[in-house]
Amino acid sequence: MSEAESPTERVDETTTWPDLAISLYDRLTGRNAEITYDFEDMEVAVPSGTGEDAEHAHWELDGTIRVTTRERD
Repeated sequence: MSEAESPTERVDETTTWPDLAISLYDRLTGRNAEITYDFEDMEVAVPSGTGEDAEHAHWELDGTIRVTTRERD
């Protein structure tokens, strides 16, 4: 956002991972697009909630996630 723009003038921005995934899928559907994410020894602490005292599950990712879009028949 530029300094001249107010928050009400800017285009809505994605603020969560689910919103990002939905937005990405919407933009790619029908374009025969494919996105590939490769992870090597990636570690993620997934919170059980949003509070400061939330516990975290420890996930390790080592591999590929492929997202492919296509039109429904």
